[in-house]
Amino acid sequence: MSSTSRAHAAKLASFLAIGGLAFLVDAAVFNLLAFWVTGRGPLFDQPLIAKTIAIVVASIVTYVGNRYWTFGRRRLSLRFSRYVVFALLNLAAIGIQLGCLAFSRNVLGLEGPIPDNISGTLIGQALATIFRYLTYDRLVFREEGGDADTITEETA
Repeated sequence: MSSTSRAHAAKLASFLAIGGLAFLVDAAVFNLLAFWVTGRGPLFDQPLIAKTIAIVVASIVTYVGNRYWTFGRRRLSLRFSRYVVFALLNLAAIGIQLGCLAFSRNVLGLEGPIPDNISGTLIGQALATIFRYLTYDRLVFREEGGDADTITEETA
């Protein structure tokens, strides 16, 4: 295996590990808000809002994990535009997950802990993770040249 292949495999493995942690955060927050331990959480009647909150919390985990572990060796300037791009891409990823949940609920007529978790958490997050991997690498954590182990503190 070449050094480029090993580097890509390591990057993918760390991205998936962070994604796994975010998956757990997303699932836990969603289930607490929508179903609690009694089967009826505070946002039981508003699963899309519960899912949105869960995704936002999980997105914070993914940003920190990917910035400092998956793409931590890249030379990156700290720019406001990087956060804007991250936020916009996450809005699209939220749309993917909510779309899966909404389709399951509104088109297929399925609701409850099992169908909501299959559609919004498993299928939705799998599709959103693929989207994030492809876009974070190219748009959010794009290396800016120079020594890959250096992080600069520009604020342009």
